[in-house]
Amino acid sequence: MLPWLLAAITLAAVALTAPSLGRHLFEVFDERPQPAWDRWLNPIEAGLLRWIGDNGRSADTAIGYLMPLLISNALFGALALTLLLVQPPWLNPLGLGGLRWDLALHTTISFLTNTDQQHLVPEQSLGNLAQLGAMQFLMFVSAATGLAVGFAVIRGFSGRPIGNFYRDLLRALTRVLIPASLLLALFFLVSGVPMTLAPPLQITTLEGGQQLLPRGPIALFEAIKQLGENGGGFVSANSAHPYENPTLLTNLVSTWAMLIIPAATIDAFGRFVGNRRQSNLLLALVFALLLIGAVVAMAAEQAGNPVLERWLSGGNLQGKELRFGPALTGLWAVVTTGTMTGAVNGSIDAAMPLTILTALFNLFLQVVVGGQGTGIAYLLVFVLLAVFLTGLMVGRTPEFLGRKVEKPQVVWASLILLIHPIFVLIPAALTLAGGASLAGISNPGSHGISQVVYEYASAAANNGSGLEGLGDGTPWWNLTTSLSLLGGRFLPIAALLALAEGFRRKPALEPSPGTLRTDTGLFTGVTAVVLVILGALTFFPVLALGPIAEALSLMPVQSLGTIGDVLHLAS
Repeated sequence: MLPWLLAAITLAAVALTAPSLGRHLFEVFDERPQPAWDRWLNPIEAGLLRWIGDNGRSADTAIGYLMPLLISNALFGALALTLLLVQPPWLNPLGLGGLRWDLALHTTISFLTNTDQQHLVPEQSLGNLAQLGAMQFLMFVSAATGLAVGFAVIRGFSGRPIGNFYRDLLRALTRVLIPASLLLALFFLVSGVPMTLAPPLQITTLEGGQQLLPRGPIALFEAIKQLGENGGGFVSANSAHPYENPTLLTNLVSTWAMLIIPAATIDAFGRFVGNRRQSNLLLALVFALLLIGAVVAMAAEQAGNPVLERWLSGGNLQGKELRFGPALTGLWAVVTTGTMTGAVNGSIDAAMPLTILTALFNLFLQVVVGGQGTGIAYLLVFVLLAVFLTGLMVGRTPEFLGRKVEKPQVVWASLILLIHPIFVLIPAALTLAGGASLAGISNPGSHGISQVVYEYASAAANNGSGLEGLGDGTPWWNLTTSLSLLGGRFLPIAALLALAEGFRRKPALEPSPGTLRTDTGLFTGVTAVVLVILGALTFFPVLALGPIAEALSLMPVQSLGTIGDVLHLAS
C-alpha cells in the first residue's frame, strides 16, 4: 500500500506546484517585468545579445527563428564533439583517451538533442572535464532549446510573434533552468549525492581486493538531468546508483522534477491564450493517460512474473533496487518515458511486458506530459487534428483559439506525426532484417523485437532510455540512431515552427453559434480518443509482435507444476 500512497503524493505535489511554476514561465516568456530578476539579468542578457550581433527583435518568419537555433546548436555540438574526441588531461585523473569517432558522434548528437542515449559506460570513458564541458553543458542548452521552441509555438497559437530564439534561449537558462537546478542540486547534495572534483577513491573490498570508486560533480549534473528532461547518467547505472539517487526521498523528488516543467508549460499555455480552462483540461488529459500507465506498470511489477509465482513472491525484483521496490520502479518507468526524460532507477529490460508496452506507448505518443517544451507543441498538433475531425463529423466550422483550422494546418500536423514513425519503424526493420549479429539482440523472440524498436523509438522521441540487454555499442547502432536522433529532433521543430507561424497569420474570428468549443470535457475526451487511435494505428503491429506477444506467452504457463517444466519451456 505504501508505494501507491507515495506515488499519489508525488503526483499530487506536481499538480499543486505546476500552476505556480506555470505563472513564472508565463512571466518569463511573455517578458513581463520581474524587478528582482530584471535588475540583475537584463543587462547581462542585453550584453550577450550585442556580443553575438543580435538585435533582440522577434523573428518575422519561422525560418528567422529556426536558423539561429540550427546555427547555435551546430556550434554547441562541434565544441562538445571536439572535447570528446580529444579528452585533454585536465580534470581527467584516470587519463582516459578520446572516444572512437562514431561513439563520440553519437554521444554528442544524443546530448545535443536532449536525448542522452548512451552507448558507453561514462565513468569508464569520460573524465570530469568531458562530463562537465560536453555532457552537462549540452544538458543545459538542449533543454533551453526545447523550452524556447515550446514557447515560440505557444506564442504563434496565441496570435503573437513567435519571438527571438537567442533571447528565449538566454531567458530559459538564466530565469528557469540554472536557478532551479542550483536549488535542486543543493537538495541532492544535502541528501548525500557527491559534488566534488576529487580523484577516484581507492578502497579495499571485504575479500581483500582493490577497487576504484569514481567520484565527480554529480549533484548539479543530476539536477539538470531531471529538471531538463535529459536523463543521461554520470554513471552507467543512472538513477539506480546511490551516487545519483541515494534514498527513497531523492527518488520521489526526482520523479516530481521530471514532471514539473512540462506540466507547468501546459499551465502557461492557458495563460498565454487567456483560457485557463483549456489548459486545465489538457493537463487533466495528460495526467489521466499518465495515471493509467502508472497503474498498469505498478500493478504488473508488483504482481511479478506469473511463470515464477509458485516459487517467488514479492513482485518482479529482477533489475530492481530494493530501496525503491518493484512498484515505484514501475512508476518511474512510466514517468521517464512519458516526460521524454530517459533516466532509469531500474532495468526496463527486466520489466514485465506490460510495463514495456506502456513505456513504448508513451514513446510513440510523446504527449503523456511530454518533452521539455515540445510536449505541449505535440499536444497542440493532436488538438488541431481533433478539431478538424470533429468539425467534419458534426458539420461545424473547425476553429481553435479563434482561428480556422484549414488544409495547411492539417497538412503540417499530419507531417509532424509522420516524422516519428519514419525514424522508428524504417531503421528498426532494416536492423531486424540484418540478423541477430547486426541487431545485437540478447533475448531472441518477441523481447528481441521490443529491444530494437525501443532503441529507435527512444532516439526519435528524444528520450534516451533503452532495453539495455541490447548490444548497441557498434558503428551500425551509433550511426543509425544518430539519424533518428537528428530527424526526430530538428525536423519536427522546423515543422512545428512553420505550423505556429502559419496559424498566427490567420485572421482572428469572433465566436459564432457554429463554433466548436474546445474547452469542454466532451471535446477533451474526443481528443483523447483521437490521440490513442492515431498512436495505436501507427504502431500497433510492432506492439503486437513485441510486448503484447511476450505478455501473452506468459499466460499459459501458470499451471506448470515444477521448476523443471518452466526451465524446459524457457529453453
